[in-house]
Amino acid sequence: MIVLGRIVAPFGVQGWLKIHPFGDDPESWRKMPQWWLSADDNAPPEQWKPYTLKACRTHGKGLVAAFGEVPDRNAAEAVDGWYIGAPREALPTTAENEFYWGDLVGLDVVNEAGESLGSVKGLLSTGAHDVLQVGEGETERLIPFVAAFVLDVDLAARRIRVAWGKDW
Repeated sequence: MIVLGRIVAPFGVQGWLKIHPFGDDPESWRKMPQWWLSADDNAPPEQWKPYTLKACRTHGKGLVAAFGEVPDRNAAEAVDGWYIGAPREALPTTAENEFYWGDLVGLDVVNEAGESLGSVKGLLSTGAHDVLQVGEGETERLIPFVAAFVLDVDLAARRIRVAWGKDW
């Protein structure tokens, strides 16, 4: 499952949910008639429950959405804090040089000299840009996911090449 965002609060009394997206094009999610919800973002695929999307719209920096299975505020409160996800094949295709966060997690990160800096453990959204959380043993590096630092993302080779020193 690719984790797309998180429910942050009920919205109104008719079962709408306020969602914080983990990406920069949540509007494209409208094309998916079904979303999957789980209380655990690391749950195996069979523990994600399918929900039928009734409506979705932009609200501030996030989204609000209504599901057939969430008819009122009480039902919305029951899924508050849950994660929104989808199987990779259900997601809209990405444009060239666009990636879902889930595609990047686990990739090896190397610098220009070919030295390993670890692997992508997660990403952070800072508002200005996303940041790769790269871990190697006890060491964690935060690398801005911008062209000045990320030179190449090769999903086939499962590698990200960055302009970053080993000791930074």
